[in-house]
Amino acid sequence: MTAANNNESRKTKTSTPVITTEQTPIAQALQNHLIFSAFKTSETSTPRDWYVATGHTVRDHVVERWAKTAEAYNSQDPKRVYYLSLEFLIGRMLQNAALNLGVEDEVRDGLKALGHKFEDVVELESDAALGNGGLGRLAACFLDSMASMNIPGTGYGIRYEYGMFRQSINQGQQIENPDNWLRYGNLWEFQRPESQYPVKFYGRVVEFPTSKGTECHWVDAESVLAVAYDMPVPGYDTETVNTLRLWSAKAAREFDLAHFNDGNYEKAVEERNAYENISKVLYPNDTSVLGRELRLKQQYFFVSASIQDILRRFLAKHDDWNALPDKVAIQLNDTHPAIAVAELMYQLVDVHHLSWEQAWKISNKVFAYTNHTLMPEALETWSVEMFQKLLPRHLKIIYRINFDFLQMVNHKFPGDTGLLTRVSIIDEEHGRRVRMAHLAVVGSHTVNGVAALHSELLRTTLFADFNRIFPGRFINITNGITPRRWLNQCNPGLTHLLETVIGKGFHHDLSKLRALEPLANDAEFRQTFRKIKHTNKARLAKRIAQLTGVQLNPDALFDVQIKRIHEYKRQLLNVLHIITLYNRIRGGHVRDATPRVVIFGGKAAPGYKLAKLIIRLINDVASIVNEDPAVGDKLKVVFYPNYEVSAAELLFPGSDLSEQISTAGTEASGTGNMKMALNGALTIGTLDGANVEIREEVGAENIFIFGLTTPQVAELKANHYNPWDYYHGNFELKQAIDMITNGFFSVDEPDRYQEIGETLLNNGDHYLLLADYASYIETQDAVAQLYKDQEEWSRRAILNVARMGKFSSDRTIGEYISEIWKVEPVHS
Repeated sequence: MTAANNNESRKTKTSTPVITTEQTPIAQALQNHLIFSAFKTSETSTPRDWYVATGHTVRDHVVERWAKTAEAYNSQDPKRVYYLSLEFLIGRMLQNAALNLGVEDEVRDGLKALGHKFEDVVELESDAALGNGGLGRLAACFLDSMASMNIPGTGYGIRYEYGMFRQSINQGQQIENPDNWLRYGNLWEFQRPESQYPVKFYGRVVEFPTSKGTECHWVDAESVLAVAYDMPVPGYDTETVNTLRLWSAKAAREFDLAHFNDGNYEKAVEERNAYENISKVLYPNDTSVLGRELRLKQQYFFVSASIQDILRRFLAKHDDWNALPDKVAIQLNDTHPAIAVAELMYQLVDVHHLSWEQAWKISNKVFAYTNHTLMPEALETWSVEMFQKLLPRHLKIIYRINFDFLQMVNHKFPGDTGLLTRVSIIDEEHGRRVRMAHLAVVGSHTVNGVAALHSELLRTTLFADFNRIFPGRFINITNGITPRRWLNQCNPGLTHLLETVIGKGFHHDLSKLRALEPLANDAEFRQTFRKIKHTNKARLAKRIAQLTGVQLNPDALFDVQIKRIHEYKRQLLNVLHIITLYNRIRGGHVRDATPRVVIFGGKAAPGYKLAKLIIRLINDVASIVNEDPAVGDKLKVVFYPNYEVSAAELLFPGSDLSEQISTAGTEASGTGNMKMALNGALTIGTLDGANVEIREEVGAENIFIFGLTTPQVAELKANHYNPWDYYHGNFELKQAIDMITNGFFSVDEPDRYQEIGETLLNNGDHYLLLADYASYIETQDAVAQLYKDQEEWSRRAILNVARMGKFSSDRTIGEYISEIWKVEPVHS
């Protein structure tokens, strides 16, 4: 049993003082909630009871504002934004809510007066397992900015019972465990049993001729109930509290009583379990037919419930369907919710009996689509056969949308059959599949990319045909991050320093950080800045020692790559650099080496075999490097297990070097690059995603750029790139790859990493690691050299912080408001 669990099971030893008239209202509220919410006295309480008391105390302040916000929206009836996303990586709620509401210091002092530490209480909250990576974290940042800017917005997603998985590392391998984040309940959610909707699957479609044309009825379908759970989203320094509504799947009936009475207990609950699996796990493994079917069910489940909920809210105030686009803006966060286009048509035509033409005109004005990827495997397609089985009515609707669309294209570009084939929503050439990204583009009035480079590539490559068909439909709105969590909350030392020297205006307008620039040349300020960074690194090192047992020196260069494990993210390129450094140190080729700690973090999808193998390689390399006496503290390697938001809140402030090394042209944007730079890390990266704009903002001299550009990548691939040329042409590269493939890091199983060698050398090295290796190593050498000059390193790091104002999610949401949503702020 861990120390944390021991603490959990013990009663608190510190007795709580008796309430006196001198105690603050917060202290009194804390002790009252200990009794009335946790049902404990100070003598019998556990640490978790104090979390419950503190959570309810802060929640009281949230709920009061939440009710006023709901009342204001109801009375003023503004146009609302509905953000549909399969992920919302919101992290812990307690500290963020206290900070945004401006009561954190009072709560901290109240707990201290009662003999408890705020930090200890916060640690007892589980991260909400509602997302996995940048997509979900971006959605959470956007909700924060909408609330902080008083924009009437609601997030819609799924209340995953177990999330993706909780990652542990056993003998170097990723082990997937259920992430039981709801084990102790969730005091931040409110079940809304009055808000539940039937969601249908299977069945068949019956057509009836009528005076108005053919009418369709979806019959013999099976239903599951979507039950709403609401979580508050408090804005920063405002009265606005918006809502994140999550759907949980419940069977229409609990169990089959006849089977139960017959003693067949498993059969009695079979139907319930089958339907409630829909909201069990984020991203079920889709390597099987059943797994793919469950994914499609998840997407339709939350979309259908959300559309029904949006229309119910609209109809409560309006009876003119033509007013729907004036009151509703729906943003599709990536391709997962694209089925919403067909669902709204189903609701308008089949349920509310609008004509097809009127419904399509309305629908097209309601939706906008954000594309987050150029990767073909992430642009979801579903077999027509599976669609026909699960959603027979929606397949017919999609065929009708596609027919009308192709008719329009044929009139606009007559005779271009190749164009019709390329843009069709139904891909007839690759096994008759429904292209969900095409459905989203056709069904939306605006499509935006998430970085300038990504948006340009959408217009010129992935959606080039659509850009001809719909000129002006494709725009760019570069991503951003909320400074409330990614500066105020996660880096209080730096936040306090900034407030002291430039005031507090940057909390509302991150561009005010520009006032920091002159201080980059102030030696005293640089020293203070370095002390804060060192404190953050020591805090991170302490946590890593607790998790892994590896002791780190906070004076070393903390080189950090934390993100989803994927081939295009190129964690393998980072590993090749580690092995090269290791060989140089062991060979005595490095004089006065810069001590370096390389930290990885991230999860591999359960069915992604090579990504999981990369995790194992990282850990095998770490075990050799960390135990080699010839290396000592010159080089350490760590894999941070179960990377999540609360871990990121330690890792970003504790980073010196931000690894953003994806192959140019593959990363849509990235937001980790923004978070690290805002917290004073220098970036090493390719000209990919938002790295391009970060370089423009911070200055080319304050970022380490290496490798091929997007046009160079395309040219190299067009000229039949051969990785063997690079392998044979660079001794250090060849040595590193040979060590991997010949079992140097896996003596017990010499062939363990043959697949990695095959991927790099015989399968084409699709992400061009070998082509970028020499440039990466040279740039890393420049990083190590600069880090020795702490004054100059600090100067550049300060300039990174000062010039990150563009990357606030407040700026991003401002552009969504003006260019897509056309909504106005509402004050409660």
